[in-house]
Amino acid sequence: MATNLRPDIALAQRLFDALRETTFDGVGVTREAYGRGEEIAHALVRAEAERLGLEISVDFAGNMYMTLPGTDRSLPRIILGSHLDSVPQGGNYDGAAGVLCGMAVVAGMRQAGFTPTRDVTVMAIRAEEGGAWFNGFPGSRGALGSFPPENLSILRPDTGLSLEHHMRELGFDPDALRQGRKHLLPEAVAAYVELHIEQGPVLDAEEIPMGLVTALPGNRRIRRGIVRGEWNHSGATPRAYRHDAALALAEFAHRLDQFWGALEAEGVPLVITFCTITTTDQAGFGKVPGEITFSLDVRAPELATLDRAYAEIERLIAEISAARGVSFALEGRQASVPTPMDAKLREALRQSAEAMGIAHKIMPSGGGHDAAAFAQAGIPAAMVFVRNQNGSHTPLEDMRMEDFAAATAAITHWCAKAAAA
Repeated sequence: MATNLRPDIALAQRLFDALRETTFDGVGVTREAYGRGEEIAHALVRAEAERLGLEISVDFAGNMYMTLPGTDRSLPRIILGSHLDSVPQGGNYDGAAGVLCGMAVVAGMRQAGFTPTRDVTVMAIRAEEGGAWFNGFPGSRGALGSFPPENLSILRPDTGLSLEHHMRELGFDPDALRQGRKHLLPEAVAAYVELHIEQGPVLDAEEIPMGLVTALPGNRRIRRGIVRGEWNHSGATPRAYRHDAALALAEFAHRLDQFWGALEAEGVPLVITFCTITTTDQAGFGKVPGEITFSLDVRAPELATLDRAYAEIERLIAEISAARGVSFALEGRQASVPTPMDAKLREALRQSAEAMGIAHKIMPSGGGHDAAAFAQAGIPAAMVFVRNQNGSHTPLEDMRMEDFAAATAAITHWCAKAAAA
């Protein structure tokens, strides 16, 4: 590896500043998938790629590829990337950090006069933030031919118009996604590496700048759970005659939290979230609640843990229903499988971090990312986390540039070795 090879962190800082300035919404940043904000972000990054003299192409899903050519174009390429969309009123680093890491790496190679043996491509991926815009990862899964075609009809919440409409409006080809066409072939990609801010507090709490991800979580979700009891007068109904839906749900939540705590004590990674809890319009002061709804999100990096959690959920529901005279209905069930990251690739990145003297932690991811689509397509994939302050999906995201620089340096060290092989 060239001894003068360093990532161009100043370039990344300049692009972070430009992204914040041009997509600021008065509170945070908003970069709508297949919309104005995402388009602004792609245009900014594209202009920098043109300045660097990179080869630029766009696929039928709108993903952008910015390539530093290798001396042997027949070799499988390395892809460094992430997404450029954000949640509404979000932070400036979620997603964008992975794209700007890639830009800093290839810019550093240009400056050092380093020519890789194989192509190194920075990929700016479309529409990762499924909870905010469109489910199913239309960017990454679209490129890999694995996007669920029925999701083309999903409506973007802010416009009420479909994914298919927004793609066509920008000149992309939703029919290619419907047909499962592949722009990226697994045999043509040697590795996909995605830098991303950690979306939890672990690295910051443990004062470690960088994480190496073992797996992306699977989930079991209940979009709408309903507890039905019996409405009654709050003053005139003794405890023995009550079928209180709210207390039944409270007991369920408390006992499920105790189960989570027991697994945590065993060292088993798991998260359980009651995302919403809502009474109906019939509820009011002076009434015993007869119905309450909730949504539940259970995530873990191991399938056996998800199975164990859902067995406990079914057991608790049966016990509480019998004891309190209520019923549970679980609607809108969803499930996804955990996705391990490539162990050899993670070890190579660990060795690079060690060589650079960068402290790091081996850890699972709590959220889903585009890397899962690559791994599930058979492409060696890895994720590198950067310590991040104040949470994620919030304007308060506050990744330190020195942490970004450290993780990007480790990726540069790895990439130079891998691209020369």
